[in-house]
Amino acid sequence: MTNKIHSTAIIDKGANIGADVEIGPFCIIENHVKIGARTKIAANAVIRNYTEIGEDCAVDSFAVLGGAPQDLGYRGEPTRLKIGDRCTIREHATLSRGTAKGNFETILGDDCYLMSCAHIGHDCVVGNHVIMASNSALAGHVTIGERVILGGLSAVHQNCRVGRHAFVGGLAAVVTDVIPYGSVIGVHAHLAGLNIVGLKRRGFSHVQIHEMRAAYRMLFAEEGVMQERIEDVIERFSEVPEVMEIIDFVKAEASRSLCLPRD
Repeated sequence: MTNKIHSTAIIDKGANIGADVEIGPFCIIENHVKIGARTKIAANAVIRNYTEIGEDCAVDSFAVLGGAPQDLGYRGEPTRLKIGDRCTIREHATLSRGTAKGNFETILGDDCYLMSCAHIGHDCVVGNHVIMASNSALAGHVTIGERVILGGLSAVHQNCRVGRHAFVGGLAAVVTDVIPYGSVIGVHAHLAGLNIVGLKRRGFSHVQIHEMRAAYRMLFAEEGVMQERIEDVIERFSEVPEVMEIIDFVKAEASRSLCLPRD
């Protein structure tokens, strides 16, 4: 099989197109673009300079990948967007390149699914198997762990972290860091427990979930101060890797405060 490139597509001679790639009508592929094998680009998609797309991806119509960062300090530096393998990016999604103030690149991991009008801002790092529902958005410098689900119309504030396996409900405005395995809801999101549905779907055992829930209740109890509760959790659950992942996340130096349960 050879590449299937529509005659109306505009492809810069500096673009690197892999084997068996399909590019539909009226697409624009700019310079310094790399597209991996067997990836399909639907009609009217735009792939901007310094964008790398992995293998076996699907990019739908009117998506714009690698646009200049929406940052007033951007001065045209040759920053990058890197997209992993087997990602689906639906119509009208937008992914920005990085900035010189960040790491010079925005990263989307493998096996991600971005629904219509999803947005990933500059310098974001998004892990593998992440799902972003329609109109969900990440501001700049956001870190999203693997297997996170972002509900429709949710938004994550710049510099926030969302830990692995967390769930962000639809319409939630996340302005603080979300612990791994957490579930947050609300117009200004608050921690509503662990992402139990997601944990069950991903094969976490009853024992694992039981221990994580017990640690969660201890960590976010009303009694005592946070540092004391952290020490209590470490003492009791030091052999439970999922709990220690949450503790490491809470203790890590961060730009944003921690998303907490509502009083």
